[in-house]
Amino acid sequence: MADKMTLNRKLVLEDGSVYPGRGFGAKTEHACELFFNTAVVGYQEMISDPSCTDAIAVMTYPLIGNYGITDEDFESKVPTLGGLVVSEYNDQPSNFRYTKTLSEVMEDFDIPGIEGIDTRALTRHIRDNGVCRAIIVDIDLPTEEALEKIACTPIPHDQVMRVSCRKKWYSRTANHKYNVVAVDCGIKTSIIRALNERGCNVTVVPWNTTAFEILKMKPDGVLISNGPGSSDDVKPVVETVRELRGKVPVFGISLGHLIIAKAYGATTTKLKFGHHGGNHPVRNLATGKIEITSQGHACVVNPESIADTMTITHVNVIDNTIEGLSCPADRVFSVQYHPESNPGPQDSDYLFDQFIALMKGE
Repeated sequence: MADKMTLNRKLVLEDGSVYPGRGFGAKTEHACELFFNTAVVGYQEMISDPSCTDAIAVMTYPLIGNYGITDEDFESKVPTLGGLVVSEYNDQPSNFRYTKTLSEVMEDFDIPGIEGIDTRALTRHIRDNGVCRAIIVDIDLPTEEALEKIACTPIPHDQVMRVSCRKKWYSRTANHKYNVVAVDCGIKTSIIRALNERGCNVTVVPWNTTAFEILKMKPDGVLISNGPGSSDDVKPVVETVRELRGKVPVFGISLGHLIIAKAYGATTTKLKFGHHGGNHPVRNLATGKIEITSQGHACVVNPESIADTMTITHVNVIDNTIEGLSCPADRVFSVQYHPESNPGPQDSDYLFDQFIALMKGE
């Protein structure tokens, strides 16, 4: 890592804003969309979450890296984050479980990082002006050249194709009771683990697996996973859900929620700066309870586009956006947030039990 006093890298936003700092991780350049994440812990889970593919994360919590990286806590085998921006990076972790520093892992997976930036000011900039694209470059590179690099980088639409598995694979558990097929749009390991813990054998299949192929596996339920990018880029999965509904219980998480909404004819809108972090309050409309949730999405379902057969089950307390949908007649439901919530909070893990109940026929 660079000397603490040396400013050797800078973050350049597409509007021309420049934030000098010190580099860590890989010394590469990726022009990506910039977002802020309000989680206090869980940077390892965030950098390895496939939903963050091709994005640069700004961590609002001021100290990052202090507990290192642990082999067991990755959400994917190959992290695909575009970059990491922090106020202060700690390269000397204090954690008996850690096996590598955050910077070492970022070097391994070609993820650039920058520290020493006023992340509060940067977060306010994103909040006030909306998400934008940015790039981390050497401090000596003229800003005009950095802006040209951003402008010349096409906006990707193939993230799900890149992060999804290439062929089906299995995660089995002893004395299983249910067989679940998980459509991998960028699935987190902790989602599979949550299903295994509830007695489910999980068959993970590529994103473009057809409904016909899934039904041949005779699943008790189908999960449509989280993932990066837009639901507009995964039309085959939308069609798969259309063909599965009413034939088998279906549970959608994050991107899977948007896909299910699209399968029922709804439309989506991109948020000004998204919901990212582990402290978002959501109201369960059935119970009235406020659940603190973990989120990572940029789009939401338009309320006026929801079909009469669908019911809104959860709403965001802060901006009243839709966080959950259900079609009881088809045994289909979904949530915009992450019920597995690693590393927390655990307020919404009951949704996996709800999925189990549907598979039981309750």
